[in-house]
Amino acid sequence: MKTPKISEAVVRRLPVYLRFLNELHKRNILTVSSQDLGQKLNANPAQIRKDLAYFGEFGKKGIGYDVPYLIEKIRQILKLDQVIPVVLIGAGNLGRALCNYNAYLQDNMKIVAVFDASPVRIGEQINNLKVSPIHELKAMIELHKVRIGIITVPALEAQMVANQLVESGIEAILNFAPVIIKVPDSIRVHHADFTTELQSLAYYLETKAQLD
Repeated sequence: MKTPKISEAVVRRLPVYLRFLNELHKRNILTVSSQDLGQKLNANPAQIRKDLAYFGEFGKKGIGYDVPYLIEKIRQILKLDQVIPVVLIGAGNLGRALCNYNAYLQDNMKIVAVFDASPVRIGEQINNLKVSPIHELKAMIELHKVRIGIITVPALEAQMVANQLVESGIEAILNFAPVIIKVPDSIRVHHADFTTELQSLAYYLETKAQLD
């Protein structure tokens, strides 16, 4: 029997579910129905049930989902039940902001090293992380067994940095640079482009103005 292929859309929705479930847990709410989840997340309850059913039967008819149990299972699915070290390349304003945010991450994904090519930035301390020269990247990745890299460098440097990450054994990249990077098919890349997202929002604002 073949295991069904999980779409990227499903995987992207799981962290959204997890975030809301964590909020419920903080409020000592122990059970939740797919209807409640759908209402709070502005999502189709049937879609939520279908998403979760890809990974097992977590709910009980007439009762709903056990919140602590579902949190545990989604964390396992997303591999957040283990420490996931991350490296960041680019100690500019965005890179610094992400390193500072690192202190508040609670899902075992930790930025363990930050790198930059600028002699001015090398040696700086950002949230207990010392900015290291880019030539130490491969050694640090091997030392910490890092599998994810974050790129926060200017567009012109992004491809070169991506190449270095691939050569150093990275398996996944989160790219904040406003450019499409090319990597082997075996490397997973997610692009976080603020400009693209803002331009998309602008379209909807214009559409609304025309309707009005």
